[in-house]
Amino acid sequence: MMTRKQKPFNRRLCLALLLTFACGRVAAEPSWLATTAYNEYVAQVEGRLARQHESAGGFLAPANDLQSAARLRRGELIVEKVEPSRAPDLPGAMLHHWRGVAFVSSARAADFERLMRDYQDYPRTYAPDVQSATVLARDGDHYRIKMRMRQKHVITVVLDTAYDVTFGRLDASHGFSLSRSTSVAEIGEAGTSAGRALGPNEEHGFLWRLNTYWSYEERDGGLYIEIEAVSLTRSIPYGLAWAVGPFVESVPRESLEFTLRATRNALKK
Repeated sequence: MMTRKQKPFNRRLCLALLLTFACGRVAAEPSWLATTAYNEYVAQVEGRLARQHESAGGFLAPANDLQSAARLRRGELIVEKVEPSRAPDLPGAMLHHWRGVAFVSSARAADFERLMRDYQDYPRTYAPDVQSATVLARDGDHYRIKMRMRQKHVITVVLDTAYDVTFGRLDASHGFSLSRSTSVAEIGEAGTSAGRALGPNEEHGFLWRLNTYWSYEERDGGLYIEIEAVSLTRSIPYGLAWAVGPFVESVPRESLEFTLRATRNALKK
């Protein structure tokens, strides 16, 4: 049994290990093999989503389950890790895939699409995780955007990210968006005059890729919103999995849950 005297020591130990993980020297980019495996996995996910979006009957698989839908209408968030049927080979990297679903009473599909396209308001909607958001180009339902993101989990990481985003809809009650990261740069000394993108030998590999997929369906007097996030990060250094593993695994879940909750709160307003 852990005593009160042991707890502070273990916290300090875990913090030291996390900082060791953060400060470890890694390649600035994932290996070719890891990138290829990630892209293949993403293609499978997007293929499944394309089939899911072909008809209203299976647009949101978790929400279409009667028990899950009842939980969602009571105000619960359903967040789950998506386990691949066959784990991809990702040398030096880790893949994270999470899904979350929520229900927003009285919200409409048009409300959600308007919210998602209002990038100028993202720093307010998703504060403090999104610090800035800019539309670089737009062609109909296709956008190119850049965002500065801040993540604080024991240590604070600031990233400049760019995405290709495409919106689509089945009908007036069903729609989706696909956001694929095109660049991720870690920023050192962010918020100061010395702030800059870190070089190849300085980055830590906290985030290499991030694809986000939204699906939404208007029914039951409100709106079901579903988000899936597939990300790629550096792997855990050998020997630190017992301490660093739970932390590394929790970050993608917490980030997705924050995004889902913030989106629901914005739609409620």
